[in-house]
Amino acid sequence: MLLIGFNGFSQKFTKEEKAFILEGDVKTGLPIYQTDKKEQQKVLLAQSQDISPRDKTLPILVERMRLALAATEGGVGIAAPQVGINRNVILVQRFDKMDYPVEYFINPKIIWRSELLSKGPEGDLSIDKFRESFYRSYSIRLEYYDLQNKKHDEMVEGFTAVIFQHEIDHLSGILISDKFKKEKGLQYKEVKVYQKSKN
Repeated sequence: MLLIGFNGFSQKFTKEEKAFILEGDVKTGLPIYQTDKKEQQKVLLAQSQDISPRDKTLPILVERMRLALAATEGGVGIAAPQVGINRNVILVQRFDKMDYPVEYFINPKIIWRSELLSKGPEGDLSIDKFRESFYRSYSIRLEYYDLQNKKHDEMVEGFTAVIFQHEIDHLSGILISDKFKKEKGLQYKEVKVYQKSKN
């Protein structure tokens, strides 16, 4: 029987997903999947599904993702497919907030992107030794849920907006190595953006 909550997220983790999340010591990070391993690459390239924010196993997944990210060198975000779970869950370091906290986002959706772009280098925890520069929207509007099933809506800009776009791409199976090949040769017009002087 399928029970649908008011937000429409009826999906809970499958038995297999639960077993995977709870495997080993739950107080440690899950291993980060790599593109050079065939079976792991399949997961990284798959489309992820929404998850019920009330699923009891979800806080454990979020914490094991946080620990996996904390164990990396310079990682600023991670998506659930990168730890083997094709569900719409990401963690992002918030450089737009005091002390740069790492926060989780359930079923995140970008509902608006600015035409104004920024360009900067990006790497990926799942792709060894790959680093290229990409154009991303400078600001985005985001909708997501928390573990209390509460919906949030916020505007994000700058480097933090870039991290969100990178991690949300992962949920659609988009890797920056493929993005680089696809966008090679695209032309962009440079525009100067001015800020009012404080004098």
